[in-house]
Amino acid sequence: MKVEVDVPKCVASGQCVLIAPEVFDQRDEDGMVVLLDEYPAPELHDGVRESAAVCPAAAIRLEEK
Repeated sequence: MKVEVDVPKCVASGQCVLIAPEVFDQRDEDGMVVLLDEYPAPELHDGVRESAAVCPAAAIRLEEK
């Protein structure tokens, strides 16, 4: 799995960080998403998929390999 984030689309809701903190973080100054792991381990995939599904701005894109 490859993860991409569209930072300009991010609305800083933080749902991705709550669901998959190993893969996503937020910038301190504005809360925008920070991608920590572009190629997360298989055991993290379910959380990453859930993060993408609940993102209110649809700022997370997944490429399943």
